[in-house]
Amino acid sequence: MKLTGNTIFITGGTSGIGRGLAEAFHRLGNTVIISGRREHLLKTVTEANPGMAALTLDVTDPESIATAAETLIRTYPDLNVVFNNACFMPFDDVSGPVDDQTAQDLITTNLLGPIRVTSALIDHLKTRPEATILYTSSVLAFVPLAGNAIYSATKAALHSYAMSQRFQLRNTNVRVQEIAPPWVDTDLIYKSGDPRAMPLNDFVTQTLSALATEDYEVLVDAIRPLRDNPGANEHALFEAFNQSLVENPIPVGA
Repeated sequence: MKLTGNTIFITGGTSGIGRGLAEAFHRLGNTVIISGRREHLLKTVTEANPGMAALTLDVTDPESIATAAETLIRTYPDLNVVFNNACFMPFDDVSGPVDDQTAQDLITTNLLGPIRVTSALIDHLKTRPEATILYTSSVLAFVPLAGNAIYSATKAALHSYAMSQRFQLRNTNVRVQEIAPPWVDTDLIYKSGDPRAMPLNDFVTQTLSALATEDYEVLVDAIRPLRDNPGANEHALFEAFNQSLVENPIPVGA
């Protein structure tokens, strides 16, 4: 995608990767509208970035999505980039009973949310000379983290959905790109300074460079071996990856 001259709507733009990329796009001179459920967080980000706009949105609520889409199209008719980034990532243990409400919330937020937001805005995007749909999936779409089984499954499903949508939009002006982050040191899990986690600033810098290409998948160099792993013999790397995290767990709190 082009990195300047856009009007960009970002879900989940109040923290972590969403905020980092929102601020980077804003510095490049794009019109940026962030969204989230908590107004005080939206205010914090926009006050720190004069000129950035905000819109309250709950991606689990179809009525909230419809209202937001109507507002966006009316207020920002030049909207040409929809960046689906909102998600959450609880740990789970699927070796026993699964909490049904948590599973439903994960699927609704991480998978149905991006589908519904894009669906509400797709016809508008088709009216723009150049448009892009961005999805934040994860390296865990390709090599699941067993301790975040449902989260990993939602990201694998989102990857599949993005591929199908990209193909179906192949003869239009709308591009579909998928950002697949590694473990980035944000509060999605717990911001800890763990050396295994990629610093947010480094991730944003590398991601912007990759976004500027025509690549379907936006990858930082560190995850390419994991991205290339799926196949008939994928289990060896998957099991080694997960065993390493059993032996050296990801921090889950202060």
